[in-house]
Amino acid sequence: MRRLLTCLTPLLLSLPIPLSANPVEVIDDNGNTVALSAPAQRIISLAPSMTELLFSLGAGEQIKGVVAYSNHPPAARELPVVAQHDRLDLESILALQPDLVVAWRSGNPRAALQQLRDLGITVYVAEPVIMDDIARQLERLGELTGHAETGQQLASDFRAQLQEITSDTAPGTEAVRVFYQVWHQPVISVGGAELINDMIRSCGGVNIFADLPPGPTVDIESVLLRNPELIIASGSSNDERPEWLDRWRRWPDLPATIGDHLYHIPPDLVQRHSLRALQGLRQICQYIQQAADDDSSSGL
Repeated sequence: MRRLLTCLTPLLLSLPIPLSANPVEVIDDNGNTVALSAPAQRIISLAPSMTELLFSLGAGEQIKGVVAYSNHPPAARELPVVAQHDRLDLESILALQPDLVVAWRSGNPRAALQQLRDLGITVYVAEPVIMDDIARQLERLGELTGHAETGQQLASDFRAQLQEITSDTAPGTEAVRVFYQVWHQPVISVGGAELINDMIRSCGGVNIFADLPPGPTVDIESVLLRNPELIIASGSSNDERPEWLDRWRRWPDLPATIGDHLYHIPPDLVQRHSLRALQGLRQICQYIQQAADDDSSSGL
Protein backbone atom coordinates (compact mmCIF):
# COMPACT_ATOMS: atom_id res chain seq x y z
CA MET A 1 0.00 0.00 0.00
CA ARG A 2 2.83 2.42 0.86
CA ARG A 3 4.52 1.70 -2.48
CA LEU A 4 1.24 2.28 -4.31
CA LEU A 5 0.77 5.63 -2.55
CA THR A 6 4.29 6.70 -3.46
CA CYS A 7 3.81 5.85 -7.13
CA LEU A 8 0.41 7.47 -7.42
CA THR A 9 0.82 10.67 -5.41
CA PRO A 10 1.99 12.69 -8.47
CA LEU A 11 -1.01 11.40 -10.39
CA LEU A 12 -3.43 12.40 -7.64
CA LEU A 13 -1.95 15.88 -7.49
CA SER A 14 -2.58 16.27 -11.21
CA LEU A 15 -6.31 15.61 -10.99
CA PRO A 16 -8.26 18.30 -12.86
CA ILE A 17 -10.03 20.95 -10.81
CA PRO A 18 -13.53 21.88 -12.06
CA LEU A 19 -13.72 25.36 -13.56
CA SER A 20 -17.16 26.03 -12.11
CA ALA A 21 -18.02 25.17 -8.52
CA ASN A 22 -21.57 23.93 -8.04
CA PRO A 23 -21.36 21.92 -4.82
CA VAL A 24 -23.55 18.86 -4.44
CA GLU A 25 -24.14 16.73 -1.38
CA VAL A 26 -26.11 13.55 -0.67
CA ILE A 27 -26.28 10.84 2.00
CA ASP A 28 -25.35 7.36 0.79
CA ASP A 29 -26.67 4.01 2.02
CA ASN A 30 -23.93 3.81 4.65
CA GLY A 31 -25.30 7.01 6.14
CA ASN A 32 -22.21 8.94 5.05
CA THR A 33 -22.28 12.41 3.56
CA VAL A 34 -20.92 12.39 0.01
CA ALA A 35 -19.94 15.90 -1.06
CA LEU A 36 -18.50 17.16 -4.34
CA SER A 37 -17.41 20.68 -5.22
CA ALA A 38 -19.10 20.17 -8.60
CA PRO A 39 -21.09 17.36 -10.28
CA ALA A 40 -18.89 14.37 -11.08
CA GLN A 41 -17.46 14.22 -14.60
CA ARG A 42 -15.23 11.16 -14.25
CA ILE A 43 -17.10 8.26 -12.67
CA ILE A 44 -16.15 4.67 -11.90
CA SER A 45 -19.09 2.30 -11.43
CA LEU A 46 -18.44 -0.82 -9.35
CA ALA A 47 -21.86 -2.46 -9.81
CA PRO A 48 -23.61 -3.40 -13.07
CA SER A 49 -26.90 -2.08 -11.68
CA MET A 50 -25.35 1.30 -10.87
CA THR A 51 -23.89 1.41 -14.38
CA GLU A 52 -27.41 0.96 -15.74
CA LEU A 53 -28.82 3.69 -13.52
CA LEU A 54 -26.09 6.12 -14.52
CA PHE A 55 -26.83 5.52 -18.20
CA SER A 56 -30.55 5.94 -17.50
CA LEU A 57 -29.80 9.37 -16.04
CA GLY A 58 -27.90 10.41 -19.15
CA ALA A 59 -24.52 10.19 -17.42
CA GLY A 60 -23.10 7.48 -19.66
CA GLU A 61 -20.42 9.71 -21.15
CA GLN A 62 -19.23 10.59 -17.65
CA ILE A 63 -18.46 6.94 -16.82
CA LYS A 64 -14.76 6.21 -17.37
CA GLY A 65 -14.55 2.67 -15.98
CA VAL A 66 -16.83 -0.13 -14.85
CA VAL A 67 -16.95 -3.44 -13.03
CA ALA A 68 -17.12 -6.71 -14.96
CA TYR A 69 -20.56 -7.73 -16.32
CA SER A 70 -21.60 -4.12 -16.89
CA ASN A 71 -23.30 -5.14 -20.12
CA HIS A 72 -26.43 -3.00 -20.30
CA PRO A 73 -27.00 -0.81 -22.16
CA PRO A 74 -24.74 -1.99 -25.02
CA ALA A 75 -22.61 1.16 -24.74
CA ALA A 76 -21.50 0.00 -21.30
CA ARG A 77 -19.65 -2.93 -22.89
CA GLU A 78 -17.23 -0.51 -24.54
CA LEU A 79 -15.98 0.94 -21.25
CA PRO A 80 -12.74 -0.16 -19.56
CA VAL A 81 -13.23 -2.90 -16.96
CA VAL A 82 -11.32 -1.93 -13.82
CA ALA A 83 -12.74 -4.38 -11.28
CA GLN A 84 -14.38 -7.67 -10.54
CA HIS A 85 -17.18 -7.37 -8.00
CA ASP A 86 -14.88 -8.67 -5.25
CA ARG A 87 -11.54 -7.35 -6.45
CA LEU A 88 -10.61 -3.82 -7.49
CA ASP A 89 -7.67 -2.87 -9.71
CA LEU A 90 -6.67 0.21 -7.72
CA GLU A 91 -3.95 1.31 -10.12
CA SER A 92 -6.31 1.18 -13.12
CA ILE A 93 -9.00 3.04 -11.21
CA LEU A 94 -6.65 5.81 -10.11
CA ALA A 95 -5.14 6.10 -13.59
CA LEU A 96 -8.61 7.11 -14.84
CA GLN A 97 -8.59 10.05 -12.39
CA PRO A 98 -12.12 9.60 -11.06
CA ASP A 99 -13.88 12.29 -9.12
CA LEU A 100 -16.51 9.80 -7.97
CA VAL A 101 -16.63 6.04 -7.42
CA VAL A 102 -20.10 4.48 -7.17
CA ALA A 103 -19.85 1.27 -5.12
CA TRP A 104 -22.09 -1.60 -4.02
CA ARG A 105 -21.93 -2.26 -0.28
CA SER A 106 -22.60 -6.01 -0.29
CA GLY A 107 -20.79 -6.64 -3.58
CA ASN A 108 -17.48 -4.78 -3.25
CA PRO A 109 -14.65 -5.39 -0.74
CA ARG A 110 -14.92 -2.82 2.02
CA ALA A 111 -11.18 -2.69 2.60
CA ALA A 112 -10.54 -1.74 -1.03
CA LEU A 113 -13.21 0.97 -0.88
CA GLN A 114 -11.53 2.38 2.20
CA GLN A 115 -8.21 2.40 0.35
CA LEU A 116 -9.83 4.55 -2.33
CA ARG A 117 -11.04 6.98 0.33
CA ASP A 118 -7.57 7.04 1.87
CA LEU A 119 -6.23 8.00 -1.55
CA GLY A 120 -8.59 10.97 -1.68
CA ILE A 121 -11.27 9.50 -3.93
CA THR A 122 -14.91 10.26 -3.16
CA VAL A 123 -16.93 7.04 -2.78
CA TYR A 124 -20.72 6.77 -2.87
CA VAL A 125 -22.04 3.44 -1.51
CA ALA A 126 -25.39 1.99 -2.61
CA GLU A 127 -27.35 -0.93 -1.17
CA PRO A 128 -30.98 -1.02 -2.39
CA VAL A 129 -33.09 -3.34 -0.25
CA ILE A 130 -36.63 -2.35 -1.25
CA MET A 131 -37.97 -1.25 -4.62
CA ASP A 132 -38.33 2.38 -3.59
CA ASP A 133 -34.59 2.43 -2.88
CA ILE A 134 -34.03 2.33 -6.64
CA ALA A 135 -35.95 5.60 -6.95
CA ARG A 136 -33.78 7.06 -4.19
CA GLN A 137 -30.63 6.02 -6.05
CA LEU A 138 -31.89 7.84 -9.14
CA GLU A 139 -32.43 11.01 -7.11
CA ARG A 140 -29.06 10.87 -5.37
CA LEU A 141 -27.02 9.87 -8.41
CA GLY A 142 -28.83 12.55 -10.40
CA GLU A 143 -27.59 15.13 -7.90
CA LEU A 144 -24.03 13.81 -7.92
CA THR A 145 -23.77 13.72 -11.71
CA GLY A 146 -25.49 16.99 -12.60
CA HIS A 147 -28.69 15.30 -13.79
CA ALA A 148 -30.87 16.17 -10.83
CA GLU A 149 -33.98 17.04 -12.84
CA THR A 150 -33.77 13.81 -14.83
CA GLY A 151 -33.22 11.85 -11.63
CA GLN A 152 -36.30 13.35 -10.00
CA GLN A 153 -38.44 12.65 -13.07
CA LEU A 154 -37.21 9.06 -13.41
CA ALA A 155 -37.78 8.48 -9.70
CA SER A 156 -41.32 9.83 -9.95
CA ASP A 157 -42.08 7.65 -12.97
CA PHE A 158 -40.56 4.63 -11.24
CA ARG A 159 -42.73 5.09 -8.16
CA ALA A 160 -45.85 5.55 -10.30
CA GLN A 161 -45.18 2.29 -12.16
CA LEU A 162 -44.40 0.54 -8.88
CA GLN A 163 -47.76 1.62 -7.51
CA GLU A 164 -49.56 0.56 -10.70
CA ILE A 165 -48.03 -2.93 -10.67
CA THR A 166 -48.57 -3.68 -7.01
CA SER A 167 -52.06 -2.18 -6.84
CA ASP A 168 -53.30 -5.21 -8.78
CA THR A 169 -52.28 -7.55 -5.96
CA ALA A 170 -55.40 -9.37 -4.86
CA PRO A 171 -56.49 -8.07 -1.43
CA GLY A 172 -57.51 -10.41 1.33
CA THR A 173 -55.87 -13.51 -0.09
CA GLU A 174 -53.54 -15.68 1.95
CA ALA A 175 -49.92 -14.99 1.03
CA VAL A 176 -48.46 -17.46 -1.47
CA ARG A 177 -45.35 -19.22 -0.14
CA VAL A 178 -42.53 -18.52 -2.59
CA PHE A 179 -39.12 -20.13 -2.91
CA TYR A 180 -36.74 -18.04 -5.03
CA GLN A 181 -33.76 -20.12 -6.19
CA VAL A 182 -30.65 -18.29 -7.31
CA TRP A 183 -28.54 -21.40 -7.85
CA HIS A 184 -28.70 -25.17 -7.50
CA GLN A 185 -25.28 -26.41 -6.36
CA PRO A 186 -25.24 -25.34 -3.63
CA VAL A 187 -28.88 -24.33 -3.32
CA ILE A 188 -28.87 -20.55 -2.86
CA SER A 189 -31.95 -18.48 -2.12
CA VAL A 190 -32.66 -14.92 -0.95
CA GLY A 191 -33.04 -13.66 2.59
CA GLY A 192 -35.17 -10.96 4.12
CA ALA A 193 -32.97 -7.90 3.58
CA GLU A 194 -32.88 -8.20 -0.20
CA LEU A 195 -34.65 -6.56 -3.13
CA ILE A 196 -36.23 -9.83 -4.32
CA ASN A 197 -37.77 -10.37 -0.89
CA ASP A 198 -39.45 -6.96 -1.21
CA MET A 199 -40.65 -7.85 -4.71
CA ILE A 200 -42.28 -11.05 -3.43
CA ARG A 201 -43.86 -9.22 -0.51
CA SER A 202 -45.13 -6.39 -2.71
CA CYS A 203 -46.83 -8.94 -4.98
CA GLY A 204 -48.74 -10.62 -2.16
CA GLY A 205 -46.33 -13.48 -1.55
CA VAL A 206 -44.09 -14.50 1.31
CA ASN A 207 -40.48 -15.51 0.85
CA ILE A 208 -40.06 -18.82 2.69
CA PHE A 209 -36.53 -17.82 3.71
CA ALA A 210 -37.29 -14.23 4.74
CA ASP A 211 -36.00 -15.01 8.22
CA LEU A 212 -32.47 -15.64 6.91
CA PRO A 213 -29.66 -13.17 6.09
CA PRO A 214 -28.94 -12.19 2.46
CA GLY A 215 -27.86 -14.90 0.01
CA PRO A 216 -28.50 -17.91 2.23
CA THR A 217 -27.29 -21.36 1.28
CA VAL A 218 -30.05 -23.82 2.14
CA ASP A 219 -30.62 -27.55 1.80
CA ILE A 220 -33.38 -29.38 -0.05
CA GLU A 221 -34.87 -30.64 3.20
CA SER A 222 -35.37 -27.04 4.38
CA VAL A 223 -37.15 -26.15 1.16
CA LEU A 224 -39.45 -29.17 1.41
CA LEU A 225 -40.18 -28.43 5.07
CA ARG A 226 -41.26 -24.88 4.25
CA ASN A 227 -43.58 -26.28 1.56
CA PRO A 228 -43.51 -23.60 -1.19
CA GLU A 229 -46.51 -23.13 -3.45
CA LEU A 230 -44.40 -21.37 -6.08
CA ILE A 231 -40.77 -21.75 -7.13
CA ILE A 232 -39.01 -19.12 -9.21
CA ALA A 233 -35.50 -19.82 -10.50
CA SER A 234 -33.11 -17.37 -12.09
CA GLY A 235 -29.90 -19.21 -12.95
CA SER A 236 -27.12 -17.67 -15.00
CA SER A 237 -28.85 -17.01 -18.32
CA ASN A 238 -31.41 -14.39 -19.19
CA ASP A 239 -32.75 -16.54 -22.02
CA GLU A 240 -32.64 -20.16 -20.93
CA ARG A 241 -34.73 -21.83 -18.27
CA PRO A 242 -32.29 -23.66 -15.97
CA GLU A 243 -32.61 -27.41 -16.34
CA TRP A 244 -32.35 -27.87 -12.57
CA LEU A 245 -35.64 -26.06 -12.00
CA ASP A 246 -37.58 -29.14 -13.10
CA ARG A 247 -35.76 -31.35 -10.60
CA TRP A 248 -38.37 -30.26 -8.07
CA ARG A 249 -40.80 -32.55 -9.89
CA ARG A 250 -39.09 -35.37 -8.01
CA TRP A 251 -41.35 -34.37 -5.12
CA PRO A 252 -44.84 -34.69 -6.63
CA ASP A 253 -46.58 -33.81 -3.34
CA LEU A 254 -44.91 -30.39 -3.16
CA PRO A 255 -47.61 -27.71 -3.69
CA ALA A 256 -45.46 -25.90 -6.29
CA THR A 257 -45.15 -29.15 -8.23
CA ILE A 258 -48.82 -30.06 -7.90
CA GLY A 259 -49.83 -26.72 -9.38
CA ASP A 260 -46.98 -26.74 -11.93
CA HIS A 261 -45.85 -23.40 -10.54
CA LEU A 262 -42.18 -23.72 -11.51
CA TYR A 263 -41.08 -20.57 -13.29
CA HIS A 264 -37.91 -19.07 -14.73
CA ILE A 265 -37.27 -15.34 -14.64
CA PRO A 266 -34.29 -13.57 -16.26
CA PRO A 267 -31.80 -12.80 -13.48
CA ASP A 268 -31.01 -9.32 -14.80
CA LEU A 269 -34.65 -8.33 -14.25
CA VAL A 270 -34.64 -9.14 -10.54
CA GLN A 271 -31.06 -9.37 -9.35
CA ARG A 272 -30.02 -5.95 -10.63
CA HIS A 273 -31.15 -2.79 -8.89
CA SER A 274 -32.04 -0.93 -12.08
CA LEU A 275 -35.09 0.35 -13.94
CA ARG A 276 -35.51 -3.15 -15.37
CA ALA A 277 -36.51 -4.34 -11.90
CA LEU A 278 -40.01 -3.13 -12.75
CA GLN A 279 -40.16 -5.74 -15.51
CA GLY A 280 -39.07 -8.41 -13.05
CA LEU A 281 -41.60 -7.23 -10.47
CA ARG A 282 -44.40 -7.46 -13.02
CA GLN A 283 -43.46 -11.06 -13.83
CA ILE A 284 -43.25 -12.06 -10.17
CA CYS A 285 -46.67 -10.53 -9.50
CA GLN A 286 -48.13 -12.45 -12.44
CA TYR A 287 -46.70 -15.74 -11.17
CA ILE A 288 -47.90 -15.16 -7.62
CA GLN A 289 -51.38 -14.16 -8.77
CA GLN A 290 -51.58 -17.27 -10.96
CA ALA A 291 -50.57 -19.49 -8.05
CA ALA A 292 -53.08 -17.77 -5.75
CA ASP A 293 -55.86 -18.22 -8.30
CA ASP A 294 -55.03 -21.87 -8.90
CA ASP A 295 -54.73 -22.65 -5.20
CA SER A 296 -58.06 -20.96 -4.53
CA SER A 297 -59.86 -22.94 -7.22
CA SER A 298 -58.26 -26.26 -6.23
CA GLY A 299 -58.73 -25.79 -2.51
CA LEU A 300 -54.99 -26.15 -1.69
